[in-house]
Amino acid sequence: MSKLPLIAPSILSADFAHLGDEVAAIDQAGADWIHIDVMDGHFVPNITIGPMVVKALRPYSQKPFDVHLMIAPVDQYIEAFSEAGADIISFHPEAGAHPHRTIQHIKSLGKKAGLVFNPATPLSWLDYLMDDLDLIMVMSVNPGFGGQKFIKTQLEKIKDIRQRITASGRDIRLEVDGGIDATTAPLAVEAGADVLVAGTASFKGGATCYTDNIRILRKS
Repeated sequence: MSKLPLIAPSILSADFAHLGDEVAAIDQAGADWIHIDVMDGHFVPNITIGPMVVKALRPYSQKPFDVHLMIAPVDQYIEAFSEAGADIISFHPEAGAHPHRTIQHIKSLGKKAGLVFNPATPLSWLDYLMDDLDLIMVMSVNPGFGGQKFIKTQLEKIKDIRQRITASGRDIRLEVDGGIDATTAPLAVEAGADVLVAGTASFKGGATCYTDNIRILRKS
């Protein structure tokens, strides 16, 4: 792929004591999207934030809020995150009984819908859902914690999805989340990713480093 990827820093790695300022700083540093990881301590082994925090952060950036829901059941929270200011809402197909209905719900609220694949989740879900998606996310780590090591077997999955997107002719973003840094970013992009989620690599060193961090990721 010839275009530079979009960079979506994950605020999971930001300073939670100054979260609004962190979102503003990473925005000004050149982030394309703000990635927000929502975990419930049930679907994944960690607890992060809810819609009230998303709403509180909304005034700090006009960039798209890329909200990744790692919660189950997911359907009952879609509307709350939409109202809080999410622009893109992604969920895991295992997190609800009827993924197609979940996608329809997200899109009925005027939001973009994404489907997330854990390392062991098969791509067969795309056989009947792909035509309704705006984004497909590949988890290159097992979800639940930041700072994990990139799982290289997911590169084949990224390539497979890129081929499906190309064959479909649809404008679907392919996002990769987990272990993204200056070393793994080019591998993900070469495989077909056009959006990179990076937490540790974006927020390391404090606000004075954010611009360089993002520049390195984008051009690495």
